[in-house]
Amino acid sequence: MMDLSGQHILVIGLGKTGTATARFLSRQGAIVMVTDEKAPDQLKGTLDQMQQEGVNFRFRPFAPDILSDVDMVVPSPGVAPSNRMLTEAMHRNKPVLSELELACRFLKPPMIAITGTNGKTTTTTLIGEILATSGKSVFVGGNIGTPLIGYVDGPQRDDYVVVEVSSFQLQWTCDFRPDVAILLNITCDHVDYHGTFADYRRAKERIFKNQTGQDLAVLNADEEYTEVLSQGLAAKIACFSSSRRLSRGIFLDGAQIVYRSPAGETEMYPLDMVKIPGAHNIENVMAAVLAARWAGCRRETIIQAVGDFRGIVHRIEYAGEKGGVAFYDDSKATNVGAVLRALETFSRPVVLLMGGRDKEGDFEVLSAMIEKRVKTLILFGEAKERIKALLGGVVKTKQAATLREAMPLAWCSAVAGDVVLLAPGCASFDEFKDYKERGDIFKKWVGSLS
Repeated sequence: MMDLSGQHILVIGLGKTGTATARFLSRQGAIVMVTDEKAPDQLKGTLDQMQQEGVNFRFRPFAPDILSDVDMVVPSPGVAPSNRMLTEAMHRNKPVLSELELACRFLKPPMIAITGTNGKTTTTTLIGEILATSGKSVFVGGNIGTPLIGYVDGPQRDDYVVVEVSSFQLQWTCDFRPDVAILLNITCDHVDYHGTFADYRRAKERIFKNQTGQDLAVLNADEEYTEVLSQGLAAKIACFSSSRRLSRGIFLDGAQIVYRSPAGETEMYPLDMVKIPGAHNIENVMAAVLAARWAGCRRETIIQAVGDFRGIVHRIEYAGEKGGVAFYDDSKATNVGAVLRALETFSRPVVLLMGGRDKEGDFEVLSAMIEKRVKTLILFGEAKERIKALLGGVVKTKQAATLREAMPLAWCSAVAGDVVLLAPGCASFDEFKDYKERGDIFKKWVGSLS
């Protein structure tokens, strides 16, 4: 723990995480200042709610001169390292800690932390389900649901804490140390935030930085970086693979998932226990099994929990069928890697809806898969012209200004036996408040078709 009483701490950004951080700091006796690029009148509801909850804070204008009286800065996850407030804070040698870093210093239960470009939410949720089915009390949150800082503000009576962590949160960690750290995969994403893919990868790998020989690092044996990365880790290492047999860890072997414990014992898990679609979800399940076995969950309970798990909302979620056309909502596919995995899921011809706000995605890597699986590409939003320039010549391509205008184009382009897939490969903020609203609009439209 750290003593925060009397410290002048600035919270940048007043979203869910920022307000939870301000609330926690206030209760710790810190002198809390909050700021946001939005004007105070745009934040009135949030500021009023914080005051009603008894949060002791001062709102300060978004300008670097407010850093003069600050001992520490806590940026919300969406505040990029290039933000002028953060660059000025670093120039003045002010400590910058993420909410995740701050929370872990007050955390009591053992922590399982999951990161990766894709699959984080599915794996985090599934691990929580397995632990709960095993009779263990568990908190599931972090980058999904309740921020970890909100959890440590409470009684912390759970057996385990399972948290999804993003590169945004890991960017500003120094002592963060999970008992189990899982890195599912790394593909090009958030270059607009981190500056380069190398910086993005380094942020992800910080999840292992402070682990010791008492901890567990879970890695994807099929990723190119794993061999080099594993050589520098202090933790015990457990790998998963969907393409080759492993002497230790977990791997796919025909119709079985095979787990080989550190002691050399072998357990078999039936592949048909996995009900969620996509080869990538088999990898997510394998990572979850490794974490569950570390936590002492029994094989039979794991099989039951995995068999009952039906995935998460907006992740290759079946949205209905009309006229023989199946609709799937993968609004959470906000990067190129997620689109690739979604397309790999289907053998039927796909009408693909892509677009939104570009995160400098490497769209070219989709070319071969789009040529193989997609019959018509429907582009929308701010990114439509860039995607068209890179992929428009691969298959028949249509454009619309917004997703709302693009959806009827997709319906008209599909025939019985096709799949209409919303897998945008981009952020939603040019048209929606988040990927959830985007997916909800899509599903509502599917429900209205006749």
